[in-house]
Amino acid sequence: MRKIMIAAALAVTSAVAIPVIAQMPTTAPGAKDPSRVKAGTYTVDSAHTQVLFEVNHLGFNDYFGLFGNATGTLKLDPANPAAASVAIEIPIAKVATNSDGLTKHLLGPDFFDAAKFPTATFKSTNITVDGNDAKITGDLTIKGVTKQVVLDAEFEGAGVGPMNKKDTVGFEAETKIRRSDFGISYGIPMVPDQVELKISVAFEREG
Repeated sequence: MRKIMIAAALAVTSAVAIPVIAQMPTTAPGAKDPSRVKAGTYTVDSAHTQVLFEVNHLGFNDYFGLFGNATGTLKLDPANPAAASVAIEIPIAKVATNSDGLTKHLLGPDFFDAAKFPTATFKSTNITVDGNDAKITGDLTIKGVTKQVVLDAEFEGAGVGPMNKKDTVGFEAETKIRRSDFGISYGIPMVPDQVELKISVAFEREG
């Protein structure tokens, strides 16, 4: 009897799963084709956006950490890409490392002081486009201090998301900052001042 019930359950599961699988796209819905980009206002797809930071570990190796749950908007017109603007907000409390002790330390006053400064922000002030690449100049605010930085960005893909059917675009960007510029000097020079930031972001078009 039990075998019959298991077989029946598997049959029902297969009957449900097969039509779903059949509806899945057979190729990636996004492609590195600028002609796919549509004008409009886009919002950050928080589930598929990450900000990675890299700093040297005491001269031994490079160490990585991650910020998630970013929010923000992108205003974009492919007919005039230089007129685009982007604003991103990053919740400091969402920092993640593979050390609970380090993560807790990063949230404290020696580093980000998340209780007092819960968010970091970036707001573009100028964008220069060259094919699929762009230099995005903007104001980066960390721990209440604002400095101008330049992101080296690259268009990664555009298309329609298979689940929500929203027009989606993706970019990657990177820059280097000195953490001391933002009042984060703990451990310098044993832990280097320079931090490399790498951003992978997806935006979904509103409407």
